[in-house]
Amino acid sequence: ICSGCMTALSHGKLPRLALANGLFRGQLPDRFLDLTWVEERICSIYYTTAHVTRLFQSSDPSQPRVFHGNMCAHDMNVVSTARILPRTPADVTGFLSVVFVGPGKFNPARLGTMFRVCKSKVWAFLLWLKHHNHLYADIPVDTEIIDLYPQDGILPGLCDRVIEDNE
Repeated sequence: ICSGCMTALSHGKLPRLALANGLFRGQLPDRFLDLTWVEERICSIYYTTAHVTRLFQSSDPSQPRVFHGNMCAHDMNVVSTARILPRTPADVTGFLSVVFVGPGKFNPARLGTMFRVCKSKVWAFLLWLKHHNHLYADIPVDTEIIDLYPQDGILPGLCDRVIEDNE
């Protein structure tokens, strides 16, 4: 048991993040199990973290698609709350930075699914959330915003959030 839960329990209180507090909303349908983290972020009502991704490209020219790295989520002092969904690409990229270290130029097409967005999957997920999660019931969804995303491609505006170190 973590220290936060142990403290709450020792004072006879239910831990703030306990499943018994109704935080567990059940399993997602199988069709949403492959949502990317970016697709989930597009549908998020609340943002409490900013993400910095460090990617290192292989220095071996025969392996231009080999990357390694990490992503750090940094807590923010401010919570961003959506009043309409989906979030715009600028909303998503505003809390995202990519530091690219490698011998070549950053090419998002080589990243695979890391920053992938599939418009139809995001839209279907939003509609499912509206019908199955009371927190989403009264939040309007905007078809003009969903049209800002690709049918299946890289998060729009991602390249503007990349810092390159090509040394």
